[in-house]
Amino acid sequence: MIWNAFLLALREIRRSAMRSALTTLGIVIGIASVIAMVMLGDATTAYVTQSISKLGTNMLMVIPGQERKGPPSSNLTAKRFTHSDVEAIKKEIGNIRGAAPVGSSTIRAVYGNQNYSTTVEGSDNDYFIVKDWVFASGRNFSEAELRGGKTVCVIGASVKKELYAEQNPIGTSLRLENFSCEVIGLLESKGAAMFGMDQDDIVVTPIRMFQRRISGNQDIARIMISANSSSVIEDVKSSTTLLMQERRRISLNEDNDFHVHDMREMVQTLSSTTQMLTILLGAVAAISLLVGGIGIMNIMLVSVTERTREIGIRLAIGAMEREVLLQFLVEAIVLASLGGIIGIVLGVSVGVGISLFFELPLIFNTLIVIIAFLFSTLVGIVFGYFPARKAARLNPIDALRYE
Repeated sequence: MIWNAFLLALREIRRSAMRSALTTLGIVIGIASVIAMVMLGDATTAYVTQSISKLGTNMLMVIPGQERKGPPSSNLTAKRFTHSDVEAIKKEIGNIRGAAPVGSSTIRAVYGNQNYSTTVEGSDNDYFIVKDWVFASGRNFSEAELRGGKTVCVIGASVKKELYAEQNPIGTSLRLENFSCEVIGLLESKGAAMFGMDQDDIVVTPIRMFQRRISGNQDIARIMISANSSSVIEDVKSSTTLLMQERRRISLNEDNDFHVHDMREMVQTLSSTTQMLTILLGAVAAISLLVGGIGIMNIMLVSVTERTREIGIRLAIGAMEREVLLQFLVEAIVLASLGGIIGIVLGVSVGVGISLFFELPLIFNTLIVIIAFLFSTLVGIVFGYFPARKAARLNPIDALRYE
């Protein structure tokens, strides 16, 4: 019975192909919107997570000034950190892989007849540990270079590309503003991270050299810490906060003049924003599905009216009401399901296209595809039942008289 109803439904849909296509348009748009938005939401979350991991594994940043919304940044007027603060963290905070002092400035680097504006960061060897950076060639800083602040540096892949092209930079003299430093190391490429930041556009120098030659003071702009694992991040964060409160003599009733920024918070914030956008667009898609369902109901009512004599003949020769009801209900379900299938294909295509265009990870959520198809089928059942019931309850005599 169901198979025959299915074949009859396909015959009617083929007979009114244009009308059927227009009827399912709302379903197609609604399902495609849901699929595309979920794919993009998942892709964005994965991209943010990957970008955070590129900055460093399980990383915390200790930053001067009170916490503000947005990307981690220093308050230029807040009290800076000292070398003793960094040493205290290394000695007194457990479950950490490293703690690196960081000073940062943008200056012009010159080699030969090439010049390039880049970011110079002063730090120590924990910088490479915290940021999970691998050396492509060369080495990190020696203890003598760190203590004496010797004019040596390690460069990123983008700096090497801009200034050296195919030449080996190790052992060359790189000019930074008004002084020169020997290039002792080249870092492996990490690529872009969040906010379009090129991590390879970097020159790293010993922190004391940076302070003497570039910043002109002993201040440390921020401290980067890497926890041993994600499970101990909260413990490390609270321990660091207590230690810095003690060192900066901040009483219990005073606000901190620093903050410890957990990089996972950025993932959570951006993921929450993505989820809100997905919910909002999902609501718009739900309205589209509702309109599509109403369209199916209207067209099925028109179909019942057009086929009144056919229904009367079927009922007159012995067809049962449930058979007529099933025929029209299956037709509505097939219409909605076809719209759902087309919407799924379209939504996946749009999601893949946008992900490739913006170089986002491709995330395919099988569960949401199944839910979308089942939901489109449910729309067919809900909005197809009333027209099917109306057809099944027609009086055969009145139906045969219908012109």
